[in-house]
Amino acid sequence: MEIRPVRYDHPDAVKLDELVQQEYVVRYGEPDLTPLDPEMFVPPNGIYLLAYEDGRPVATGGWRAQDADDEGYADGDAELKRMFVTAEARRRGLARRILAALEEDARAAGRTRMVLETGTEQPEALELYASSGYVPVEKFGTYRHYDDSRHLGKLLLP
Repeated sequence: MEIRPVRYDHPDAVKLDELVQQEYVVRYGEPDLTPLDPEMFVPPNGIYLLAYEDGRPVATGGWRAQDADDEGYADGDAELKRMFVTAEARRRGLARRILAALEEDARAAGRTRMVLETGTEQPEALELYASSGYVPVEKFGTYRHYDDSRHLGKLLLP
């Protein structure tokens, strides 16, 4: 398995984004409504990673820089977005590997806290984040007013 940085609008990233959006519709009845732009994931203000296995994209994730605003972000935040592993590649540690790479990249870029939003219908994501040291934080972003939304964070210590 190879993890490599790509643009958020890379054809393989778009393919996996379509799959994760389909999964959101199954789990929540609608796609993720958070506005995203490829420029948000350009270093040093973010990065987007794809994991490939035998030449096929099987997992993805990215972070984008955030700072204090009226949506509840804090200065130095790195927001995790689009963590996803295809159905056939799950339960093999790919998400954990991508998460670790994203945390390291955000830390190297000077970000001080990784934050994310996930939902109650994604128990495997909640388990991954809890086992990786993420704890509940004040709600932020697009889904801060949703009851089934969970907001988590982790300090990115040197």
